[in-house]
Amino acid sequence: MATLGTLPAPGSCWALTQPLEAYSRPVGPGLATQVRAGRHLKVLTAAGAPSAAGVSKRLRVRLHEDGYPCWVESDELEARACPARPPSLARLDRSRIVARLEEVLAWAEAARHQPNRYLWGGTLGPDFDCSGLVQTAFARAGIWLPRDAYLQERFCRPVAVRSGITSLLAPGDLIFFGTSRRCTHVGLHLGGGRYLHSSGRQHGRDGIGIDDIHPHNRDPVASHYRAELRGAGRVMHSHDGSPLPP
Repeated sequence: MATLGTLPAPGSCWALTQPLEAYSRPVGPGLATQVRAGRHLKVLTAAGAPSAAGVSKRLRVRLHEDGYPCWVESDELEARACPARPPSLARLDRSRIVARLEEVLAWAEAARHQPNRYLWGGTLGPDFDCSGLVQTAFARAGIWLPRDAYLQERFCRPVAVRSGITSLLAPGDLIFFGTSRRCTHVGLHLGGGRYLHSSGRQHGRDGIGIDDIHPHNRDPVASHYRAELRGAGRVMHSHDGSPLPP
C-alpha cells in the first residue's frame, strides 16, 4: 500500500500486494488484463494527463514480467501496491522450458476441470480468455510469455501445421487461429492435434475445453476454429521483461 509521498509518479515502479484490473484505454470500459499480486509494473504517465478521450484518472503503465502496456486506476494502484524495484528476470532457454512443460500442461488441465466461463481479459481464474489461459499456464511454471495471442504468435518459433497434418507439433506448442491479417485466438497443443483453449460464447464453449484440428471432426466449435487455423509456434525462451515492439 502506498504511503504519504509515494504517489504513483511517472517512472516509479510498484509491486502489487493485491490483484489489480488493467484496461485497454484511458477512460471507459475495456478490461485488457488482470494482474496477479506479486507482479511488478512501471508507471509511464501521470494521472490526470490529457488523452484523446479526455482527462484520465488512469495511469499508463507497463507490466514488468511480460512488457505489456495498459491502463490502471491511480487510486487502485495506490491501495493495492507498494513502491519496489522490479526484479531481474531469467531468460529461460528451450531445454529449461521443456523440463517444465509437463507442469504447464497439468496446470491447464486442472483449470479445465474448475467451473469456469470465458472472460475477456481474464488471467486470474477460474475465468480466462484464450491468451490469458496460455500465459497463466506457462507463468505458473515460471515461464513468462507475452499477454495477447498475436504477441504470443510473434514470440514463438513457427512450426508447420495444417488441418490433419500435425506430425511436427509437440505437446506444449501453441496453435494460432484468426484471419489472414491477424491472430485472434490461441490454444495449447496437447498432442496429436488436440488443443486446450478458452473460447467465447459465439463460436466456442464459453470456457475451457478441448478440440482438435483434424478434418473429420465436424463439431461446430472445432470446425469453426479449424477454418481459421493460421499456424503453430514453439516457445523457445521466456520473456525477459523488455518492452514489447508496437
